[in-house]
Amino acid sequence: QVHLVESGGGSVQDGGSLRLSCVVSGFTISSVCAGWYRQAPGKEREGVATIDADGSPVYTENVKGRFTISRDVAKNTLYLQMNSLDPEDTGMYYCAADTTRVVSPRMFAEADFEYWGQGTQVTVSS
Repeated sequence: QVHLVESGGGSVQDGGSLRLSCVVSGFTISSVCAGWYRQAPGKEREGVATIDADGSPVYTENVKGRFTISRDVAKNTLYLQMNSLDPEDTGMYYCAADTTRVVSPRMFAEADFEYWGQGTQVTVSS
């Protein structure tokens, strides 16, 4: 059975850092494409970063240079290191994966990811 469980969210000051984790069970994270999405209050969910099965990352423009997506094969865990956080980064962060996909979807299309976690809240205050 497939499970994605996020953790690592919290409240930080503007300019702070957080590392989100997503523990995956039911398949091998290094064999598929996976990613992080977020939903700010009152806004639609948006893609933040994805990682192809070969390890190639893709980032949305406004997190480039600040966020890093990675994975630990031994722990079967997906990470999102977030630095220089801004209040605009506030939202619920979700990890997603699809066992049939090895490359990132175009335009972070959510429909291309079959499995989703429950989310972890990130709040950045100014």
